[in-house]
Amino acid sequence: MIDYSTLPHNKILCVDIKSFYASCSAVMLGLDPLECYIAIVGDKERQGSVVLAASPRLKKEFGIKTGSRLFEIPKDPRIQLVEPKMAAYLRISTEITRVFNRYVPKEAIHVYSVDESFIKVDEVLHLWGDARTIAEKIKKDIEREFQLPCTIGIGPNMLMAKLCLDLEAKKKWIAEWTYEDVQTKLWKVSPLREMWGIGRRVEKTLNGMGIFTVGQLARYDLEILEKKFGIMGNQLYHHAWGVDLSDLGAPIIEGQISFGKSQILLRDYKDEEEIKHVILEMCEEVALRARTCRKAGRTVSLGVGYSQDEFGGGFHRSRTVQQPTNVTMDLYRICIELFREHYNGKTVRQISISLGNIVDDGELQLDLFDTGAYKRRELGYVVDSVRRRFGPGSLLRAVSYTSGGTARRRVTLVGGHKM
Repeated sequence: MIDYSTLPHNKILCVDIKSFYASCSAVMLGLDPLECYIAIVGDKERQGSVVLAASPRLKKEFGIKTGSRLFEIPKDPRIQLVEPKMAAYLRISTEITRVFNRYVPKEAIHVYSVDESFIKVDEVLHLWGDARTIAEKIKKDIEREFQLPCTIGIGPNMLMAKLCLDLEAKKKWIAEWTYEDVQTKLWKVSPLREMWGIGRRVEKTLNGMGIFTVGQLARYDLEILEKKFGIMGNQLYHHAWGVDLSDLGAPIIEGQISFGKSQILLRDYKDEEEIKHVILEMCEEVALRARTCRKAGRTVSLGVGYSQDEFGGGFHRSRTVQQPTNVTMDLYRICIELFREHYNGKTVRQISISLGNIVDDGELQLDLFDTGAYKRRELGYVVDSVRRRFGPGSLLRAVSYTSGGTARRRVTLVGGHKM
């Protein structure tokens, strides 16, 4: 059993704007976000284009959700297809954060994503009332000023606030969980992927261990979980008990830190050289993200998804190296090794690359047989500084100017989509 009396009992709000992209576009068109049928699609001209967001009624009545394809949307006159306006969405997100700032100081706000934020209200309860009262005020402000619907979960820590949001508040608009709710509300959750922080792969592994509910996870042998998952096993166990000791804004799932990039290609790629060009561009982006945080990694993963025209499928493979790296060409070399070993010649439509097993990039272990390693590492940081100063498109690799390159187009986008 966990002694909850020794744990933090904060009042943290997790605020989520319901179907953010779709709701913003609905308001721009003068429609009610909760009553209209809107799908935000990356490109209305491509039938395979991904649905980035769907309004609540479109989700409920037609089953269209984020990740659906344009060709899956029925030809119904009530349904409106809208291309994303990312710059406008970001401006609205910033203005909503200013609403939070009316009630708490900036350091008590953690913007988790464009549509979701955590707010610690402990220090202002004497000014505005209890946590639920503050949540109701914020909800009314957002609805009055932006006409956007929002849901709010309240908990004693970030984890509990997020779980409350996902598992109850999204049905009731505002809800609050305490540690007393863990066994009655959290433990009954199944399948496991419905719990924040557990993806399909971890769920599959846990299922193989005979764990199918959060309650079973909480009562499982901690030592076995740590042996199987490492530090993440310890976190999974304690999260099943509602325990989260992280400060506001800290990553809740510490063991899952990695840097990655996934891209659905604009067309089918059959030519191997073109596929390699895209892989190189994506390795550049992943390496940049790692260097920006002064991190390096030992495990490189490559995922390739095949076209639906060839009945889908694909592969996802990883390779771990001894020396941590954040050098583009190191990542590319490993990805190409994996590609050559597992690619079967089918048409490619999606590529993903990630760098895991992360460590601080504080020092470089010298290798007597690789005298240029230090220069390659420093060159990456120099290229990053040029791009920060003159823009991401100021320095591009030659492959970006070939027919298979995608980087030239992507540097003109915001969040991967049109402005």
